Amino acid sequence: MTRVSGGDGAVDERGRPLAVVAPGERGATRIADRVVAKIAAQAAREALGPLHPDAAPPHATVVVHHETVRVRVHLELDYPCDIGARCFQVRRQVVQRVRALVGMEVPEVAVQVERLHPAHGAAQGRTR
Repeated sequence: MTRVSGGDGAVDERGRPLAVVAPGERGATRIADRVVAKIAAQAAREALGPLHPDAAPPHATVVVHHETVRVRVHLELDYPCDIGARCFQVRRQVVQRVRALVGMEVPEVAVQVERLHPAHGAAQGRTR
């Protein structure tokens, strides 16, 4: 059995020096799209904080092309709230977490608010 070495003078079981393989020839790591989508959804959940009891957790879909990823996040929010500010927080958190954990650029994060949940005690019915 041969030990793996970073080229630091290690030898195999017979005492022969191991060949140094250039970093570009060692292979590559491929991260599945569904993993990137789960990271984006978790980042959205972190940005939102506690969810309304009836709200579904955020869901993300991604399109990966080379080293860039475009993200679409579907979420539900409490109402009333500053929807624009909440969506900005989600976008920022998704970009930061995907860059940090996956190392990909995120030029676009589309946030789609699927449903608004009225706060308890809020007026029910139509408001003009």
